[in-house]
Formats: sequence, structure tokens, C-alpha cells
Amino acid sequence: MTTNGTWFRLSPMILSNTEYKTCYPVSITIPGNSKLSSNLGANSRVGRSCSSRHNVRNRSFSSGSGFLPENNKENLEAKQELKPLWDDGYGTQTVKDYLEAAKEMIKSDGGPPRWFCPIESGPPLQNSPVLLYLPATSFNKSKLQPFLPLLEVLPEKIDTILPYLLGATLGDPIKMANVINTKNLLTSPAKQIESLILELSSLMTGISSLADILPKQTLIWKLKLLKSAAAYSNSRIHSIKHEVLILASGKDSMLPSKHEAQRLSDLLKNCRVRFFKNNGHTLLMEDGTNLLTVLKGTCTYRRSKRRDPVTDFLPPSMSEFQKAFDHLLGWFRAATSPVTFSTLADGKIVRGLKGVPDNGPVLLVGYHMLLGAEIGSLVEEFLREKNVMVYGMAHPEIFTLNMEEHLQEISGFDYFKVFGATPATSSNFFKLLASKSYVLLYPGGIREALHRKGEEYKLFWPDEPEFVRMAARFGAKIVPFGVVGEDDLVKLFLDYDDLMRIPHVKEMIKRRNQNAARVRVGTEMKGEVSKQDFFVPGFYPKMPGRFYFLFGKPMETKGRGDLVKDKIKANEFYLQIKSDVERSMAYLIKKREEDPYRHLLDRLLYRAISAPVHQVPTFDP
Repeated sequence: MTTNGTWFRLSPMILSNTEYKTCYPVSITIPGNSKLSSNLGANSRVGRSCSSRHNVRNRSFSSGSGFLPENNKENLEAKQELKPLWDDGYGTQTVKDYLEAAKEMIKSDGGPPRWFCPIESGPPLQNSPVLLYLPATSFNKSKLQPFLPLLEVLPEKIDTILPYLLGATLGDPIKMANVINTKNLLTSPAKQIESLILELSSLMTGISSLADILPKQTLIWKLKLLKSAAAYSNSRIHSIKHEVLILASGKDSMLPSKHEAQRLSDLLKNCRVRFFKNNGHTLLMEDGTNLLTVLKGTCTYRRSKRRDPVTDFLPPSMSEFQKAFDHLLGWFRAATSPVTFSTLADGKIVRGLKGVPDNGPVLLVGYHMLLGAEIGSLVEEFLREKNVMVYGMAHPEIFTLNMEEHLQEISGFDYFKVFGATPATSSNFFKLLASKSYVLLYPGGIREALHRKGEEYKLFWPDEPEFVRMAARFGAKIVPFGVVGEDDLVKLFLDYDDLMRIPHVKEMIKRRNQNAARVRVGTEMKGEVSKQDFFVPGFYPKMPGRFYFLFGKPMETKGRGDLVKDKIKANEFYLQIKSDVERSMAYLIKKREEDPYRHLLDRLLYRAISAPVHQVPTFDP
């Protein structure tokens, strides 16, 4: 069905209510529009029994019959895939829209429970999973209002059950009003304040209707219903083995969300928690909460019983890109002002990524700075300049519950997953190359990212060239790269060796890594690179310098069957890659001395009178 040219699907389901002894027609209410009454197919029922003698009361759409026009049937086609930086529409629906829709939805005619289906979303992705949204005391599907434009990628159908009336709005008004500012992160503070005031005014105007939305009698009825439902579920909750994701607010003025999240996480065997300490009861309507980002960051989005990190991955949207790199990491980008160089086929070094191949499969192999500080800048640059998603082969441990606290907030690890972090396994590596993706591989792994004092820019690579053989099987282009700048950012004063000399800390590190996941891509690691223990080094910040990347000349493996079959040839190729990485870092360390804007104060002064951060000049290559 469609209204205003937008397609939606509604799955027939049974809704029983013991208060009703007879059958009623099902009414579908579309927020902001008229009502459409429908039987929802021959097998749909409301109540214990129903027969065809109950006629459906016809209500008309202002925009038409509710069926897809003949000339729009191509809109039915499910999307095959999403491109990076797609427009998810996040922030286009506001609390004002919700309040306006709620006014229409609370108009009761004494009829049955309603089915509501969002139609603002377009056709779903092919083979999309189902999202069934069952509200709690608020019983309010419209809490998803800010997310309706992006839900087309999430569910194939959204079936939302609501009783007579809708729920209350008991959130933080500032956060609820500020949800519209998502796309204005780069505007001036004065413009943001003006936008916030306008939305607050609209919000205050709509609050007068809240008493109609949630009368006292309705609230009492809902709380009684909640009490009986809680007793029923608590007696059976111990038997639940399915994957569960709990979203809890820290400032919920209606329910003890924080304590309930703690209780449930202790009872449920397969449970993750994301805690929003500064949000209120209306979590999904408040600023900064993107439901799709949370699902992706917790690896909850999947199309089958077991999640496939490659085929179930959804690329980041433009709003996620802006949130991550302009809002959350904007200060870091300003502090490090990354400079990227690449090498053309003739050996010429140019600024930007022109020398990196435009088509995959491409394997980026390079040096891992302390704490992986360079990853965000690298991924951002490929998205910004080439609109290409780079899939980073990440240590499997960051995907486990070992990395999470009891009430885990949205973390950097969640954003790693949103922006392409994939568990470093042979099968995932195989799938990514087979799908002609851009893959980021750090052969030095955690040993390199958590190096000791005095080991800056030293490679700790395994002896076996297994990634070369895998790349050659798919004819991937290997691009070695070097990156420098960590020594201008932080000073390391407590490394692994220092910490292991402290008995109590040594025991903590051993206990922490005893059951940690181990990385293995093709072969077991030996020597220094096998020392993959997780720990937190001691360091202090310095006046930031600048990050410099140099991507070397692409190395072709297509037609090189000898790299797959001949171990000696593969090892020679491997050593050449390693040598190119070391040579790139030596080049950058020398050339950065010629950069007039290497130091932060010089860059800040330049930016104050001239260009944005990614256009600050540097040395001539």
C-alpha cells in the first residue's frame, strides 16, 4: 500500500484482548493522515472469533485509494544494497511531528485496538530482517517517529500493537527539541541556538495535549497491566537463551530503567546493555540516539540465526559519518590535521588518494600506531574522498562481552563496528576479498598497537606471508602504507614491561587475557607478534603535531599464480611489502620537518583566516 507514493508492508498477526468478546475490524492509523480500515487479509483476526459478516468501515485516504498506482510499481523493488554515506533521513522527523501525529491517533471512536504501520519509510533492503516493536507502558509507536525515514533498511515489516490510547512524553525537553540539530552540527552556535529555541517553542505548544494523550485512568490501567505482565514474564525469564539487547536511560523519571537493566542483564544469559546516562524515558525521541547506529554498533543487525560480519554489514550513513567525524572526533581531527599522500603508477607522490586503485579488491597493509590512533583518520579519508568503505580486520576480542562494562555506554568500539571493523578471521578475510572490498590489514596487530617504549615505527610482523597468498587468489591489489605522528601526539611512560613488574597489575593483566579471544589469520603466530595481550599503557598527551599517511605504489597480484603455489616467491613479495611500509615511514619522518604547519598553533592560526582542516597546506612531496 502507499500514500504519497511511499510503500509499506504490514504482516498479518493476531491480536487478542479478553475485554472484547466479538470481532472488530482492524484499523490502521497512519500518523498525520486519515485512517484506513482493512481486514489485513483472510487470515487476520482480532478477538477470539471473527467471521466475514463483520464489514469493514471504509475510510478514504486524502491522497488516494491506498494502493500502488500502476506507474509506480517499480517502487516495489527491494533495494539490493546500500552505498556508503547513504541518506538515512535521520533528524527529519521531530518531536513536533510526533505531537501532531499523536493528536490524530488519540481520537478514539470506542473501537478495537489499532494496528499502526509507518509508511514514511520506502522499500526495504532485500532479505531484511523483521523488527517487531512492542512498546511498554507508553504503548507508543510514534517514539520511532525520528527514525521512520531510515527504517526502510532495517525491517521488512514493522508490526506495532497499540491499545486504545498512546503514551506520555516524559523526556528531557532540551534533548527532545535538539534532535533536529543532527544535520546542523557544523552550523554556527547562534544558528543552532535559534533552531533549538524554535523547536522548544513548538514542543511547549504541543505539551498541552499530553493530558489528552495519557489521562489518569489510562495510566492506572496501564500500570496494572504492566504489573501483571511483569509477574508473568519474571517467572519465565530465566529460560530465555536468545540474544537480547537492552537500552536503558539514566534519567528515566517514570521507570527505574537503570536498575531494571542491571537486573535483566544478570538474569539473561545472552545479553548486552547500552546505557544512556543522560537520557530520559523517551529515549528514542531524544537527541543523539540513533536506533540503527545502536543496532549496528552492538552487532545486533542480522538476517539469520547467526550474524555474518560481512554479509550483514550495513555501510555508515551520512548522519552517522557526521556524528562520528564532525561531532565526536572533530576535536581529534582538528588536533592532528591528517595529511594523506599516495603514489601513482609512475612513482610520483601526490597529495590525496589518487594513487589508490578505484576498484577492488584492494588490500591496504601498513603500520599500526599506538592504540590504533590512525584508524579513524584513514577510514574518514577514504569515505570523504573516494566514498569507499574500508573494512578493518580487527582483533576478535573487541567483539566480545569481555570489552564491556555492566552498564556499557556507546563506546568507540561500537563506532569501530559501525565503520567497518570486522573480526580478523580467515573466513572473513576470504569473504571480503571475494566481494571485491577494500580491506585494511595490520600484520603487527595488538603487539604493534600496544608497543613498548622506544618502539615507535617498528614493525612486528609474523614470519608467514599468508595474507599475500590469500590476496593472490583473488587478484587483489596490495597497497603498502606508512603513517607517522604518534610521537608528536603522546609520550609513553608505562609500557607492558613496566606494568608486568608490578605484582598486582601483572595478575590483573594475566587474568584479563586468560580467556581472551585469539587472532589467527591463516596461520599461528610465533615470536614477538604472538604477544597479543590486552592492557592499558600509561601515557600523557603532548602538544599535537600532525598525522601523515603515505600509500605506496599498488602491487599487482593478478596473474601471479606463483604467489599462491610457491612459498619462496610469496615470501619475497611479502618482504617487499614490508620494506615499502618502512620506506614510507622513513620518507614521512624526514619530510615532515619541511611542513610549515606541523605544529598545532600554526594550523589554528591558518584555519582562523583560511581553509577547513582537511585543506591546511603541508610540505611539497
